Amino acid sequence: MLNSGLFDLPWWGVALAALALTHVTIAAVTIFLHRHQAHRALTLKAPVSHFFRFWLWLTTGMVTREWVAVHRKHHAKCETAEDPHSPQVLGIHRVLWGGILLYQRACRDRDALEPYGRGTPDDWIEHRLYTPHNSLGLLLMALIDIALFGILPGIAVFAVQIVWIPLWAAGVINGIGHFWGYRNFASRDASVNIVPWGILIGGEELHNNHHAYAGSAKLALKWYEFDIGWVYIRLLQCAGLARVRKIAPQLKMKRRHGRPDAEALQSILTHRYEVMASYAKALKHTCLQEAGRLRQGALSAGEHVTPQGVKRWLRLKGEHLRDKERATFQQALARSAVLRTVHAMREELSALWTRSTTSKEQLLGQLEDWCRRADDSGIEALRQFSRRLRCYA
Repeated sequence: MLNSGLFDLPWWGVALAALALTHVTIAAVTIFLHRHQAHRALTLKAPVSHFFRFWLWLTTGMVTREWVAVHRKHHAKCETAEDPHSPQVLGIHRVLWGGILLYQRACRDRDALEPYGRGTPDDWIEHRLYTPHNSLGLLLMALIDIALFGILPGIAVFAVQIVWIPLWAAGVINGIGHFWGYRNFASRDASVNIVPWGILIGGEELHNNHHAYAGSAKLALKWYEFDIGWVYIRLLQCAGLARVRKIAPQLKMKRRHGRPDAEALQSILTHRYEVMASYAKALKHTCLQEAGRLRQGALSAGEHVTPQGVKRWLRLKGEHLRDKERATFQQALARSAVLRTVHAMREELSALWTRSTTSKEQLLGQLEDWCRRADDSGIEALRQFSRRLRCYA
């Protein structure tokens, strides 16, 4: 009678039940912990918010303040030695397979809880139950699973539940989400979108989109992408249980000739990560041709400049390249005027939005000068990109 729970299900029924339960947990993490608590991208009505808190206490034992603090610190210190879980710093295998250990270590950093954990639940039940007795929820969940499915199936369902978030969130998203995938936006970190459909992990698969627009409640930003977490948020919104505060701005283009104007400048500053991604895409073919010339000629610096390396060099900042790649491209830059120009113009363009003390009039003058020099560079792809910049609106 090991399968004598409330629901006498076949093995595939138990498997489906486990997936359904873990999906609720994923929804709670992405909607409540991530988009609502950590980034304030939406507000939730009290019953919904507390259901998610209760469910996470049952299924993960995670403390809201600790999770939020670790995640906010990740954004603030991304890809540095202070990042709690950067595969660029710690290595992909350590983060992928040991992500939960890195998370637990970060939670013990009490100095980070105060600056990064502000604004999280601070009520009676948080202080008396959820935080001091977080493991009690897991024990209760185990008993519920056994009561529902029987001893062995219940233990199996519970085992899946307790490894689901450590594997997918702490391992896959924090690991692969900063290592392998595609990038829509040239954000300052190494974040990537794992796949264009965010279903299994609630939309968190679209990690590069999130790092480009961290305050957006919607993670799918291209027409071909799907974010199931956003679907749930829209359903809650239609039911009057949630209010979206912010989503990523839509890029618009307006045909212009001549010099860029203030409207174009503001759009470029707003969509800066899209600008840099478009720059990499526009100059990719030119740089690949130049890399081929280096390899075929007598320039030994080009021997190890591979097409894949060129793409990584264009879409990642220099500090995110591997040491060998960085050294290879430093040598290639010294021997190629085209690559030097592409690199210098990229660095100057990205510097526009880092000059916090510069007035809008000065920034517009610098943008006009950049476009003029791009037009005079002799590189056709750079001239075309300069004309595209003028059309941002």
